[in-house]
This record gives sequence, structure tokens and C-alpha cells, in this order.
Amino acid sequence: MFVRCGEQTLDLSEPRVMGVLNVTPDSFSDGGRFVSPQAALEHGLRMVEEGAAIIDVGGESTRPGAQPVSADEELRRVLPVIEQLHQATRAVISIDTSKPQVMRAAAAAGAGFINDVRALREPGAMEAAVASECAVCLMHMQGEPRTMQEAPSYRDVVQEVRAFLEDRVQSCRASGLAPERIAIDPGFGFGKTLEHNLELLQRLAELTRGGLPVLVGLSRKSIVGKLTGRPAGERLHGSVALAVIAALNGARIIRAHDVAETVDALKTVAAVRGGREGG
Repeated sequence: MFVRCGEQTLDLSEPRVMGVLNVTPDSFSDGGRFVSPQAALEHGLRMVEEGAAIIDVGGESTRPGAQPVSADEELRRVLPVIEQLHQATRAVISIDTSKPQVMRAAAAAGAGFINDVRALREPGAMEAAVASECAVCLMHMQGEPRTMQEAPSYRDVVQEVRAFLEDRVQSCRASGLAPERIAIDPGFGFGKTLEHNLELLQRLAELTRGGLPVLVGLSRKSIVGKLTGRPAGERLHGSVALAVIAALNGARIIRAHDVAETVDALKTVAAVRGGREGG
């Protein structure tokens, strides 16, 4: 399995880690730590050294209750970081955005992956993504970041998430996005209760049947806090445990804040499985 990211091809025969690089003042776990381009560059390169295959640069928080930012502000935050990372490393650079103008500018600056929590539903986003030659991750979210955790409700969360993602994949392919440029994300924590998140994780293999790589973002999220009782900065062990469970259930890209520990855990998973799921 692989995904084509512009001029690069990312081998997903074994699960790979996407390192989180938030250049925002208000992200739930590390807001404000990497707002300067130099601090962001250093942290991004550190995650590459630790084994991250992708660095996911985000300039707008999508935590529950987050307020939107303008495209100009988002570009001011992310472009210097993407440009410098692109020059300094061969890791795939991802832009975490829903705005078409940010997608276009990030791709021009060297990004090869678009991570969109709104699954290319914003006006112009589909066209921008198709033209970019980037890989795209389509994520499921019930509602909007400001309100998504108020009262999430499903009849069958896995069936509804799968149906949504299948519909978005069909729209992408009809618009000219090749399947080798598409990944999907069930959107843990985005309009889901603890019970919804656990059921999605338990039945994650049902989302892999379409043959597309599944990306999961569980690192330091409220699911870990609710299970362990720990604040965001003390959720390493729970996050790594969930990463291992996700990989065993078929996830191919693990989005993580703690890269070195997650890489080690996934190497162990791969050794135990003996490459049986490669392809």
C-alpha cells in the first residue's frame, strides 16, 4: 500500500507516523509552543529525526470550541514553516487546513499532503486539492469544531462514518483525484462521545475494506483523558496504547505528538505481525 504525495511516494506497507506541528496559540495540547518559525522548524526536524514520515503543519486549531481564523492569518503562520521544512528534509510535509487558498499556497511552498477535517467540502477546496497533486486525507466530522461535542448522536457510528467517507471518496474520484492520492480518517473526537470513539476503534477494520489507507488521530485527545484521568500533557502512555490498537486494526498513518515513542511502538507491532498486512 502507498499514497502519492506530489513528487513523493509514501510507502505504507507498515504503519507510519505523522508528527503534529501546531503553529497556533490555542491548540489543546501544545498551543503557543511553536508559534515562531524557528521553534516550529526545530521541532519539525526533531520529529523527522525521531522517525516521522509526515509532518502535519496546522495554523488553525480545530479543538472543540475553537474559533476560526482568517486565511491570511493562517497563511502567515504556516507558509514560512512549510517552506523551511521543505528545504531541510525529505519527509512529506502536510498542511492541516480546510481553506482552498491555504491548500494552493502550501502546495506551492512544498506541501505534498492535505489533511482536511472537512473532507474538501468547503467551496473551492475540491478543485484546489485536485490541482495541487497532493495526497488528501478526508476526515469525518459531525458538526463544526465550535459545537461538535455538544450532543453527538448516531444510530450506528461506524456505518455512518463509513458511508460519509465512501461518499466523499466517490466525489473526489469523480472530480479527478486518483485513488492513490486518497486517505481516510474516521475523525476520533470530532463529534463523537467516548463510546462512539471506542466503537470506531474496535471496528476500525471495517473502514479498511475499501483498500484506502486509514489515518487516525488519537494522540493526547479527550478519549485518553477520560480513560486515564490525566491532563493533556500526561497522556503519552494512553496515546501509545491507542496507536498500537489502531495499527493492529489496520490503520496505516498514526498522527502523534510523541513521535519517538510512537515509532518504537509501531516497529514492535510490525515485527510481531511479520509484515503479514503489507502490500
